[in-house]
Amino acid sequence: MTARAWVAEALRRIEADARRSADTHLVPLTLPEAPGVDVYLKDESTHPSGSLKHRLARSLFLYGLCNGHIGPQTTIVEASSGSTAISEAYFARLLGLPFVAVVPQNTARRKLEEIAFFGGQCLEVEAPQVYAAAEALARERRGHYMDQFTNAERATDWRGNNNIAESIFAQLREELHPLPRWIVVGAGTGGTSATIGRYIRYRRDALATTELAVVDPERSVFFDAFAQGRDDLAHGQRGRIEGIGRPRVEPSFLPSVIDRMLRVPDAASFAAALDLSARLGRRVGPSTGTNFAGVLHLAREMAARGERGSIVTLICDAGERYADTAFDAGWRAANGLDGPGDAGIESAHHAAMGQSAE
Repeated sequence: MTARAWVAEALRRIEADARRSADTHLVPLTLPEAPGVDVYLKDESTHPSGSLKHRLARSLFLYGLCNGHIGPQTTIVEASSGSTAISEAYFARLLGLPFVAVVPQNTARRKLEEIAFFGGQCLEVEAPQVYAAAEALARERRGHYMDQFTNAERATDWRGNNNIAESIFAQLREELHPLPRWIVVGAGTGGTSATIGRYIRYRRDALATTELAVVDPERSVFFDAFAQGRDDLAHGQRGRIEGIGRPRVEPSFLPSVIDRMLRVPDAASFAAALDLSARLGRRVGPSTGTNFAGVLHLAREMAARGERGSIVTLICDAGERYADTAFDAGWRAANGLDGPGDAGIESAHHAAMGQSAE
């Protein structure tokens, strides 16, 4: 098989995989504490690889294939705390390609096991070294470094192609408030917030109604970067909410399409994950807790103003991946993560679309 024929077959396999999967559910949730506010949870945990990152991995593989970076013998390398690596391992196995994830030390063992389940290998390094180690490994093996943190916002077709934003608006079409007041997401690469923020503008009819709120955990620089209008912030701390928050401002983070940011204390994220798990009757992960803490904050603001409308957020992944952390009371207590669900949330706004934060 020629290289071009192999790429054509790889693209066919990815498209066939997408067609075998129905879109993810939009789950309604009643908030008794916020009457008049309808909440919807886009359940990304139902993807074949178990998380929101399935969409990103698919886009990154399509981007690499169509740019000529991925061929029939290419080793795929990624820097990832877990979920993106799991999803990329899934697609690498689909195409018969070797995959190596460079992950921070102490990444949840369940995530490492899932990477291995899909045939991937893991290289654990100190958290600040994941970028450089992944680049070096890709060079050494003459492979392709997927670089989710740079390519996330450019690999996804934000105008459509059943991206997450288009899917949300399509699923809301027959609801009482089809144009949501808020869409609430976290930022890891920044790709999801970039896609949704751009699509809100592309839709035009949503511009006067829908705003994008991005929630950021402790030990992440995105909130301060947004509030201060800077892209050069960095620190050496590792966050405790896997999948979102970063120690540096990633190239895919686009503050100009974000209307408001909320900084959520880690204790609030874990408390909100437990709260939402109880409301749903099934477990959700800590990054979903961060999302839900933001939703509760915004919903209570809307209710206090007597405002009616809808809020949409994401179930990023299932809580089973965090049985020995988020759902272990001893672990939470030892890490000082037992606390109130919505206390201490900070907020920063953009004065107007495309302007700097106040």
